Amino acid sequence: MLNNIIDRIKLPFRKEKELYLSLYRIIGFYPHDISLYKLALMHKSMFKRNEKGKPVNNERLEFLGDAILDATVGDIVYRHFPGKREGFLTNTRSKLVQREMLNKLAQEMGINQLICYSSHGSSHNSYMGGNAFEALVGAIYLDRGYDACMRFMKKRILSEMVNIDKVAYREVNFKSKLIEWSQKNRVMLEFKIIEQKKDEQGSPMFRYAVEIEGIAGCEGTGYSKKESQQMASKLTLARLRKEPQFIDEIFAAKTNRTKMEEEPTAALPDTGDNSTPQPVEDRPVSTNTTDTAVDDNEFDLSNISMKRLGREDIIARAEALAYADTKTS
Repeated sequence: MLNNIIDRIKLPFRKEKELYLSLYRIIGFYPHDISLYKLALMHKSMFKRNEKGKPVNNERLEFLGDAILDATVGDIVYRHFPGKREGFLTNTRSKLVQREMLNKLAQEMGINQLICYSSHGSSHNSYMGGNAFEALVGAIYLDRGYDACMRFMKKRILSEMVNIDKVAYREVNFKSKLIEWSQKNRVMLEFKIIEQKKDEQGSPMFRYAVEIEGIAGCEGTGYSKKESQQMASKLTLARLRKEPQFIDEIFAAKTNRTKMEEEPTAALPDTGDNSTPQPVEDRPVSTNTTDTAVDDNEFDLSNISMKRLGREDIIARAEALAYADTKTS
């Protein structure tokens, strides 16, 4: 039946018909303006430009889709959890729209297979699928409106593919995730306490800051050290995902640190001896097998004694040494 509908639409190219069929399977309805969806699947690595020379890719649709996702998922979460406080609702929405979740959805739904990209320009882009998912939501909004986006998220995603209750009550250890990321990338990570005080009711409050390779991350406040460090870690992870320049600063600082650690010593310290050492082959070699390479007198310990000598003992030793010298001369 779907093929008959596609034939009636009279799409000009076979590839466009295949795209139309694939999109129906993903979003659950028929696109009106397929050019919007083609744009949503165009990664920036393709370096395409329009007649005016402006880039043609999915970044603008991704921006729009991100905003629509926040609105629709926020609406769904608000209605699904009546009576829950703002903090719980915010955390639940954040979990549902986080990049890892969108990446997984894009993979499971087959969106990744439809993305047009250059393998050279996107080899290190692990968020390409999630970005395309957001852009696709932006395309749905422009093509069909807000209600269509709501139906897509509510019936297709949060009813069939994602268990909203399981996600909402899952504990995410943001500090562990940040530590794991820092260890994987061999960067220095510190949690520094900024402030410790009491609120109006006398409860202790803590404010911690994250520092990565000496670069300031984000701060978090809570009623315990764990809570404040968790919040600081969560905000820092968000910055790492959304601000490429933040990551660039961190790895530039890491490069400078490791370069300084690996640099060899420029010169040996001056010992005050200006004599030029002889090459090994030019040094005289002893023919006496009883000789050693160094003067044994340097390691003579006979003059070291715990016994304190009196005046008469010192004179006696001096006379004995003088007598020995005249005897050998």
